[in-house]
Amino acid sequence: MAAESDEEDPKLPETPAAPVKRKVLSVTINNKAILYAAYMPFLKRGGLFIPTSKYFAMGEEIVLVVTLINNDLKYTVNGKVVWITPQDSHSNKAAGIGIEFSDDPEGESLRKRIEEILGLMLQSKDPTHTM
Repeated sequence: MAAESDEEDPKLPETPAAPVKRKVLSVTINNKAILYAAYMPFLKRGGLFIPTSKYFAMGEEIVLVVTLINNDLKYTVNGKVVWITPQDSHSNKAAGIGIEFSDDPEGESLRKRIEEILGLMLQSKDPTHTM
């Protein structure tokens, strides 16, 4: 039986939570056809497929730095891994990850800019890296 006490438990000093370390991926897309193949319009907030052989977990949060077609402006957006094509995929697709943009102004800005660049190509039935 535990002894009862009127004393309070000693408090440990408060320490800030350790920051979550996110992987950073940088990508430059200088070609409209490559942008079309990488863009994932079927995701609610839009996203990009990034060819890579590095390991990422489904749901992993990352920072994506994107430079688009002959533009010095870099879009820095948070995102989450929502698609993985493994290296030994039987679909003959490039290995890599699909990243859905975050639901914030930066993600929205990148999605809108990609869709402006692609324009009518968004209606194409040509295959992409994911579909």
